[in-house]
Amino acid sequence: MFTGGIRGERNVNDGFFEIRFFDDGVYLTVYPPEGKGKAVDVDEVLNKLQRKKVKNYDRKIVNECVAKANKVPAKIAEPQQEEILDAQASVFIAPDRMKAFLALLPPEGGRMLTKDELLNILKENGVIFGINDLVLESIVINPVYGKMICVAEGVPPVDGKNGSVEFYFNIKKEAKPRILADGSVDFRELNIVENVRKGQKLCTLIPPENGTPGKTVLGTDIPAKPGKPASLPRGKNVEPDEDGQSLIASIDGQVEYSDEKVNVYATYEVHADVDNSTGNITFIGNIIIKGNVLSGFTVEAGGNVEVWGVVEGAVIKAGGDIVLRRGMQGLGKGILVCGGDIIARYIENSNIEAGNDIKAEAIMHSNVKCGNKLELSGRKGLLVGGTCKVGKEIEAKVIGSYMATSTDIEVGVDPRLREKYKQVKDEISAVENDLKKSDQAINLLKKLQIAGMLTEDKENMLNKALRTKIFLTNKLVDLKEELSEIEVALQQDSFGKIKVYNYIYPGVKVTIGTSSMRIRENLQYCTLYRDGADIRVGPID
Repeated sequence: MFTGGIRGERNVNDGFFEIRFFDDGVYLTVYPPEGKGKAVDVDEVLNKLQRKKVKNYDRKIVNECVAKANKVPAKIAEPQQEEILDAQASVFIAPDRMKAFLALLPPEGGRMLTKDELLNILKENGVIFGINDLVLESIVINPVYGKMICVAEGVPPVDGKNGSVEFYFNIKKEAKPRILADGSVDFRELNIVENVRKGQKLCTLIPPENGTPGKTVLGTDIPAKPGKPASLPRGKNVEPDEDGQSLIASIDGQVEYSDEKVNVYATYEVHADVDNSTGNITFIGNIIIKGNVLSGFTVEAGGNVEVWGVVEGAVIKAGGDIVLRRGMQGLGKGILVCGGDIIARYIENSNIEAGNDIKAEAIMHSNVKCGNKLELSGRKGLLVGGTCKVGKEIEAKVIGSYMATSTDIEVGVDPRLREKYKQVKDEISAVENDLKKSDQAINLLKKLQIAGMLTEDKENMLNKALRTKIFLTNKLVDLKEELSEIEVALQQDSFGKIKVYNYIYPGVKVTIGTSSMRIRENLQYCTLYRDGADIRVGPID
């Protein structure tokens, strides 16, 4: 009977051997390799003889036969019965216990192993998890010998997900221009500054996850590494909430994420010009601009605004003060509006409004509204051209010019009060008009009601019109009371003053309270004040 020797993964050029059982003995034939093939190894032959249970073979002849590999059969043992062998399987387990392999030896006169037998072999070697039934069935049907086949795989552990931080603001500041409805792009609205209020939640911790344990092919559990908790990125002017799981702003200001910290700044600094690179700026706190503010741009602050450079035809609004270290050339479009003081070296061709004082060296050809005091000092101390409405007092070196430039100045009444008076009057007119319309609708619907022609819809309209009339009537009463209070304030004697330390020139119109006068000749070093219905010129007190 014939049997061929097989080892590992063979190459077609490798040497091989045959063991045959004849009536006169057992013979070994060894074939040499071809080309770069491997020669037959003695141990390989001896293992086969042992597996075949060949008795009393001649080891010396076996060695000589393997060494010569001359294709000549050599008798190595006396006649004996050939052992019939079924296929055999060996189990190999990876060092990490995550894979198990089967290596099959072919049957010799016997049969292939069944699936159940392969499962038993795996179990005897401790492999009880992750066995691939489809691979075992394939091996039984189409066996592959002399090769390691992966038949079981463990499940690796899935480490827990680390904790993280969920931010409630944009941590990546990207200047994105706003696309308008007509498809054009507004490069001034870049929304670079993100404002937050005190107590506003800025970020929250997301807890870590525990992960999923794994298992080896031997059935041993592999623990998963739990995720690491994240920490709150606490920076300046932020504080944890009561649970310690979130950060909240401790002040109003601008929120920023830098150096892996969340910070809230009360002051927003622009280190260059306000232009297309920054866009318009709106900030809840103070703003410092270390460059210029170019024409067409808007700066709005809940606190103060300080500009180190020149302001062109731009708009600056502040809840607090506006400080211009140099000045403003408004080009007829510049606007300054603040609830506190305006301080500047010069202001020209602009519209400015301050809730409190305005201090400058020169204001030229501008429209000025000042709630308290306008002070023009320094080398020039000049107020010329435009209109100027001041609540209490004006101090200047020069008002107007020797060229009789038209200059209107008014003191003694807060300009905001005059504007409020006009606003309330306009609102009263609108409410009276709405009341008239309501009365017309009510009269028409009541006629239908008397005639018995009032449908359900019309009845609802009547009820709504009656409610509207009551609301408008009450609102009109409130507005008229407010108007009366403003009128009383406007009719009170004004104590406004205008102090001139050099000249006030012809061309200047002065109004104090309800009294007015035009300057007809140069006046010098004097105070203009109201005396009854007239305006008097007196010395500076």
